[in-house]
Amino acid sequence: MLEWATAYFSEKGIPSPRLSIEWLLSHVLDIKRLDLYLKFDRPLSPDELDRLKPMILRRAKMEPLQYITGSTDFYNLTLHVNRDVLIPRPETEQLVELILQNHSADEPLDFLDIGTGSGCIALAVKKERPEWNVTAMDNCEKALKVAGENARINGLEITFLHEDFETWRCEKPMDIIASNPPYIEKHEESGLSEQVIAYEPRNALITDSVSEVYRQLYQLCTHCLNPDGAFYFEINETAGHKLLKICNMPPLQSRLVRDYENRDRFILGGFEQNRPKSL
Repeated sequence: MLEWATAYFSEKGIPSPRLSIEWLLSHVLDIKRLDLYLKFDRPLSPDELDRLKPMILRRAKMEPLQYITGSTDFYNLTLHVNRDVLIPRPETEQLVELILQNHSADEPLDFLDIGTGSGCIALAVKKERPEWNVTAMDNCEKALKVAGENARINGLEITFLHEDFETWRCEKPMDIIASNPPYIEKHEESGLSEQVIAYEPRNALITDSVSEVYRQLYQLCTHCLNPDGAFYFEINETAGHKLLKICNMPPLQSRLVRDYENRDRFILGGFEQNRPKSL
């Protein structure tokens, strides 16, 4: 099956054909990918084949592996994902790392995740900082249902808000505000991979104006951030300096941070007079 499906996926133009069948096989057999090669000659049972074949057909149509298996790993968490939410990316794990590096667990902080989707940022932060008060917001009810299920699966207590951040007003200031909003404009959509365009939720990826999204986030931070608080935004690598100009105006001050691929990927900041030194 490993050899046949690798060739089949290659013929269909599926990215990483060997990885694809390894991923699906290890899911069906409930073993690690490495263990596939320790049991390389093991025949598949009829029941296992019946479960595997529909998955192979779905992958042959470019459907992402995470949607086929229904789960993905993110920052020491296993999360449920479906087509109502984006598949969390490694760059977003780095965003979580930056937050945790800059803020200790010594005191309970109020943390807000805007556009939570699967809940990956909020849940990863809550797991590492259980004393923090974590709130996750999204304007999509279906996404919040997925995030709520992920909170239940991982035994984490999160406050969820079904709100549009452009019109929402906070009842109390937040110590940290984080967001990974839609940051691809319509004219850039053709540059996305086929499986992203065909399967991932468009409203979580595409926006009419990236500048306007971050302008709204900037405005929200000016009203909802504590004087000594900090914000963390994930951005499109092609728009770093344009977005920095928006987020680096008084009363806020911010800077660009690159990801592990050396691309402009994050904007970090806070109020000018009280911005944490680490930022």
